[in-house]
Amino acid sequence: QVQLVESGGGLVLPGGSLRLSCATSGRTFSTFAMGWFRQAPGKEREFVAAISGLGVNTYYADSVKGRFTISRDNAKNTVYLEMNSLKPEDTATYYCAARLRGGAATMSLSYDYWGQGTQVTVSS
Repeated sequence: QVQLVESGGGLVLPGGSLRLSCATSGRTFSTFAMGWFRQAPGKEREFVAAISGLGVNTYYADSVKGRFTISRDNAKNTVYLEMNSLKPEDTATYYCAARLRGGAATMSLSYDYWGQGTQVTVSS
């Protein structure tokens, strides 16, 4: 069983920044690919970013490329999402997810465990 706990969400002005964290249980965290997804009210969950187990490979949705950065600290069993130049359309509940086997993926069905989500609201 793998548990994931997100933190770092909140209310931020357009153009502002936030850093989300996802603390994960499990002794073999460095073997998990990790992803961030988001879901806005009335919309389907969408891919945001993903990172391979050792952090070598990263992937981003076009909508966040150049503004968001995914990273991980395997010593702390934690994955991060640094979000800059935030826009109102980034408002959503953000979820982290763990994939136990295979590399980083962009499809939510590829992931085995999910966190409870953290709310990000970008508004003036």
